Amino acid sequence: MEKIMQGRMDRGFEKYQKEYEDKALEVLRSGWYIMGKELESFEEEYARYVGTKYAVGVANGLDALWLAFKVLGIGEGDEVIVQGNTYIASVMGITINGATPVIVEPDKYYQIDADKIEEKITDKTKAILVVHLYGQAANMTKICDICKRHNLRLVEDCAQSHGAYHGDKMTGSFGDIGCFSFYPSKNMGAFGDAGAITTDDPELARLMKIYRNYGSEKRYYNMVVGANSRLDELQAGLLRVKLTHMDEITREREELAARYDQGIDNPLVIKPEVAEGSTCVWHQYVLRVPGRRDEFKQYLEDNGVGTIIHYPIPPHLAQAYEYLGISKGSLPITERYASEVISLPIYTGMYKEEQERVIEVINSFR
Repeated sequence: MEKIMQGRMDRGFEKYQKEYEDKALEVLRSGWYIMGKELESFEEEYARYVGTKYAVGVANGLDALWLAFKVLGIGEGDEVIVQGNTYIASVMGITINGATPVIVEPDKYYQIDADKIEEKITDKTKAILVVHLYGQAANMTKICDICKRHNLRLVEDCAQSHGAYHGDKMTGSFGDIGCFSFYPSKNMGAFGDAGAITTDDPELARLMKIYRNYGSEKRYYNMVVGANSRLDELQAGLLRVKLTHMDEITREREELAARYDQGIDNPLVIKPEVAEGSTCVWHQYVLRVPGRRDEFKQYLEDNGVGTIIHYPIPPHLAQAYEYLGISKGSLPITERYASEVISLPIYTGMYKEEQERVIEVINSFR
């Protein structure tokens, strides 16, 4: 039997192949490849989808993050609160600007523990960065209240949560700025690197457009030292196609997750939960296997099931952040999760038979 990959992108392409190919040809034949009508249309459509007044396309998710803190004026001497169990790009968005990440442990849903945020606030705290990890919306009711009471900026890392809700609002519409990655493996993935920010603030949107284009609002008139971080016309056009299918892509992910929930029955693994008041779009379906994760991973591999660990090294233990001086053992929940989590195969176009095979292998692990 062919190995079941943890993630694959060809099925998602094949599902809407003609639409993608028609749009690609349309853009190629237009003769306009940077900062044109496709980008403008995508920005309008994506803002409407998320529920914000503005969206600004950038080159990738990391640029969305560090440029967000740049336009908010957060840098040297400032602190930003962020959860420990995230991809290192979240923390890089803070430190590229010279600000200091202050790390909070996650809750049982793998989101930042809102009950542990306030104890970390100091007179240097300027913002909270919320990461909606694995596709689940964090507890934004409580976090927005904390930001309001302490007069803090709120940035959302929505790289994995396209289409997820807390209450009646979509992730990316709560904070001062929402940051999105459209890396190909995302639920709303492009066909190369791509990203965007969302905001209701016209001045933040204007500044983001300046910073992404060499710090220039008018050609050759550079207001600030900016970046070359433009979402190109081809990716914008292809993302416009995918955006029209996001509701069905999300429904498919929900069905896949429900099948795992119902089918997996092994006391050695811990299945994910979704918090009341939030939805999950299942960018990843993550199990925990206390004490035996690596053995479990090898067993699945030996039986033709591919998996990935998101993420084996928490940012505070990465070599890049040794200078923060956060010693091993300082964040026990974050570190325990890093030693136990494993992401199962889940992707657009996954066959029921493939998923049944994954479930069978998991349940046979002893």
